[in-house]
Amino acid sequence: MEPITRIIVTLDFLEFPPTYTCRGGDRTPALNIKNLTAQSLAIMVFNPFIKSCCSFTPWIIWNIPPLPRIPEGFPKEPEVTFPVQAVQGINDYYTIGYHGPCPPEGEMHRYQFRVYGLDTMLDLPPGSTKDELINAMRGHVVQYGETVALAW
Repeated sequence: MEPITRIIVTLDFLEFPPTYTCRGGDRTPALNIKNLTAQSLAIMVFNPFIKSCCSFTPWIIWNIPPLPRIPEGFPKEPEVTFPVQAVQGINDYYTIGYHGPCPPEGEMHRYQFRVYGLDTMLDLPPGSTKDELINAMRGHVVQYGETVALAW
């Protein structure tokens, strides 16, 4: 098995603008990716600050084409063709698609965007769970990178 190589993942901000939060447009932000050689991408977003658990996940998406910039604005649908083709699963809010940061007043939360480069498109149905995505990715992750942003 080949070693997993690093990809460089960045957002266009360090602190979430309202557009990408529950208090604004609740839009998915764009992600910039460098050193990409994978066949497809999967993204999982984690908020480790939710007190009830350790890895609260407000967004999972996979079968994204390997682009240097993943555009913003994915609709909250299981299968999307715009802004690029992809498949989305059930987040920890029990909904499909992205749920922007929504920390309680006065709290700061850090959101981790983890990007997995895969050697294939996944045979995983829309609406799958985080655990099902993790299981489907086993043995297919060839690249990995992550970035963080803060929400108030």
